[in-house]
Amino acid sequence: MVLKKILMGILFLPIIYADVVIDVRTPDEWSSGHLENAMNIEWQDIQNITNSVNKDEKIYLYCRSGNRSGRATQILIDAGYSNVTNAGSLKQASDLLNLNIVK
Repeated sequence: MVLKKILMGILFLPIIYADVVIDVRTPDEWSSGHLENAMNIEWQDIQNITNSVNKDEKIYLYCRSGNRSGRATQILIDAGYSNVTNAGSLKQASDLLNLNIVK
């Protein structure tokens, strides 16, 4: 009976979003709306994540159009990150990751 209760509890644990989602736009753009659970690091400062994000973690980057996130993606790949995705624009990233846009 105890095992059944433990297993039932596991089934109802909240899903923890473990991927790293980074908005590489400016702080002004960020404040106009961004993905829930995302962090804001401007594309030219993206290497600042080296002390806080492991090189094998799944990272998604987005911006206004996908251009800056594309540059930031290449910077991280060049720095040895192995699992980086340019998620494109804010809307494309929202659709891809199934995350809400919040203000």
